[in-house]
Amino acid sequence: MAKPDTYIGIQNEIQGGMTNIGKIIRDAWVFELIPETETCEGWNLAGIDALLQKVNAEWDKYGCSVSQLPKELFKRHQRIHGAGVAKAKSLGWSGEDETDDDS
Repeated sequence: MAKPDTYIGIQNEIQGGMTNIGKIIRDAWVFELIPETETCEGWNLAGIDALLQKVNAEWDKYGCSVSQLPKELFKRHQRIHGAGVAKAKSLGWSGEDETDDDS
């Protein structure tokens, strides 16, 4: 099966968007790099990678730690990621893939 040339959009993601790209998009919303209405549907992978670089630059400012975010960013992070987790759970995501130990 060939990989698609463009991204399907966070709203169409498997696992309610609990994928690496989905997490990048939610972080981009947190840092207001893109509006929360932007799903990135139709973006090519170079565009997603460029967004990742911007997200990483923002995280670097805060030591890559949610606890180091200023109050307003922390509240936005909790709201955006909390809603993402709630949606994913309602669609059957459990988070086990992220916590399973392969050893």
